[in-house]
This record gives sequence, C-alpha cells and structure tokens, in this order.
Amino acid sequence: MDRQAFIKLLSPEGAKLLGELGPLHSRADVLKLVSDLRKKGYDPELIATALTQLKLRRLAQSKFGEFAEQMLFSQDGLEQASRLQVAALHVGRFRQAGINHVADLGCGIGAESLAMASLELTVSAFEKDEVTAAIATYNLASFSNVTVEHADVTAVDLASFEGLFLDPARRDNRNRIFRPEDFSPSFDFVLAAAKLKPTIVKLGPGHPHNQIPADAEAVWVSVDGDLVELGLYFGKVKRPDVLRAAMLISKNGTHEIVANQTTTEHAELGALGDYLYEPDNALIRSHLIGQFAETLNLNAISPEIAYLTGKEPISSPWLKGYQIIEDMPFDRKKLSAFLNKRDVGALQIKKRGADVIPEQLRNELNLKGSQPAIIVITRVNNKHRVLLVEPLR
Repeated sequence: MDRQAFIKLLSPEGAKLLGELGPLHSRADVLKLVSDLRKKGYDPELIATALTQLKLRRLAQSKFGEFAEQMLFSQDGLEQASRLQVAALHVGRFRQAGINHVADLGCGIGAESLAMASLELTVSAFEKDEVTAAIATYNLASFSNVTVEHADVTAVDLASFEGLFLDPARRDNRNRIFRPEDFSPSFDFVLAAAKLKPTIVKLGPGHPHNQIPADAEAVWVSVDGDLVELGLYFGKVKRPDVLRAAMLISKNGTHEIVANQTTTEHAELGALGDYLYEPDNALIRSHLIGQFAETLNLNAISPEIAYLTGKEPISSPWLKGYQIIEDMPFDRKKLSAFLNKRDVGALQIKKRGADVIPEQLRNELNLKGSQPAIIVITRVNNKHRVLLVEPLR
C-alpha cells in the first residue's frame, strides 16, 4: 500500500467504506459489490484498496484471530508478522526476566508490540518505512503503553530500554532476502544490539546454523506442523541450560525438545521396519532429530532423509506415523500396474530425496480405480523405493 492509498483509506470516506464491507464468498460477490460501490460514488482506487484490506484481514485470521477484523495490513507486513500465540512466548521471556520496557526495533505492522502491550509491557516501537509505521500506529492506537515512531532503528539510542526485540525485514518488493547482511537492519547490527541488552531476535526458520552465535539460545517453532520461525535469545531472556530447542504448538498443548550443546548427531541408520514416521519440521530443522530418535528407538532410513522407521507403532505429537503395507523398487510401469490392481483412484504422493513431481507422476499413472491410497517415494539405504502406507490412527 502506498502513502496516498493509505491516507485515503484513513479518511472519513475510507473508514465508512471499510465499515460497509462484509464477507465475500465468490468472485460474483466482488463484482456486484464493486458495481454497487461505484454507483454510490466511491473512488475506484479507494474501493480497490479497501477490498485488498478485506482480503488481507481474512488471511490474517490465522495469525491474529478476532483482532484481524479491526486491523490494517500490508502484504509484506502480514507475511512477516508473528502469530499472536508465538509472540506471546516472546513476551513471556521478557516478563520472566523482569523486563518491563522493550524496544521493538523494526515493528512492522505491530504484531509483537500488540502482544507485548496486551500483556502490560511498556513498548517503544520503531519502523523505518513510513506507511508501515502508520499502519502500526493504527493497529496499536488503543494501547496507552505503546508509542510508535517512524525512525531508522540503526539511529535509535538504545540506552534507556531494558530489553530489545528485533525482527529484521527479509523481503524487498515481495522478494525474499536470503543473505543476512542484506536484512534490514543487517544481521551485524542485530548481533551488535544483542550484546548491549537482553534481546530476542525473530528470524526465518531456514537461517543457517553456522550463522547462529555460540552464546545464543536458538528455538525453532512449529505451529500445527507449520514451521514459522527461528527465535534467538540473548542475555537474561536466554535459558542458562539450553542452546538448541524445537518447539511444537498444537491444539493439544505446547511440546519442546531441548539440548545443551550446539552440535547434534544424525539419527542412526537402520533397516526399514514395519512403520514409517514423518517428524515435525521444527525437529528436523533444529537438527535434534537424532536425539529424539534415540529416545524412541527409531532409526533413519537413509543418509540425509528425514524419515524415521521402527518396529512398533508410536504415538507422539512430533510424528506422523504410517504402517508400511508394501515396499517395492521405484518403477513407474510396475507402480501403475500395482496400483491399478488394487483399484486405486485417489492417490496421495509423499516424497523425500526423490526427483519426482507428484502432480506429473499422478497424471502418468492415470489411475481409474475407486479406492484411496498413500505412497511414499524416497530413498531406503540410498536406493529409490516406493512405500504403500496407511496412516496410524
């Protein structure tokens, strides 16, 4: 959203238009609504901006719940914004450390500041982009314990704050930025700030392990299987006995696996058992899969392949489990004959370590049957195999 579009959206006319918009369920709804709004005299550009907000609010519900209907968003800001349940974890660390005044350096649309303010921390939020800072100001307007300032965070005097939160921008014109030196602010600035105050840093979960400082606690967070962030904790907000952790937030509660060292072992290789297990992505990305597998007597099926196997059915929030019904070499013609013989029609294809495009393979197999099935195409002891599996209940 550019500056003029935002100004129009906050005008009395824009506020009235946002108030008139309701849920849309089809393209026909959109076309009819646009036509009706044009007849009422609304500016076409304002209509487009308001409809974009309607779409973003709908997308934001998974992160902000009922708060989304009262907030404004930009596309980039929403994509990088923390889910409130994850932001609450950050707030908990500050509170446990006795920190009451936090600088949110690069606040974006205000998600973290919203969580901090809701839990009664005093927040000074700073944002370099003018429109994004204005959006954050709008979203945080109901809180008296938050101030938002349009400012370059690298020029902010950090002396008066008890703690720092940084979520450096990792997008540029909708393109993802992978090099930490190109983050805004740069990763070097982030690390320098972390030496001054107790600090929490939110990063993308794919951040390289070799660029995680040795003195940081690193936590990879998954929400219902969706890997959402890598959090780095420094100073008083860091747990003294934890250097690496995988956290899973699910409908059944919060689960965590921790380690007090930065070097971890891969899961031990073993023969394919009767059951195949797909670990949660936080477990995989944290490199704690070996530690976890050992506790449950599970083995890896091939080097660098994040599937585990065992002889017994296991129930764990960290695993999706499958019973192996059939194990065969990966041959397209033989696979097609096998599945047709079993009257398979609807086929789910899972794969790891195999150069296969599921949609393309599904078309090649041309299945006409009536039964559903799941196959896993992967490497077992470095040989490509197809596993017919059934989910554990």
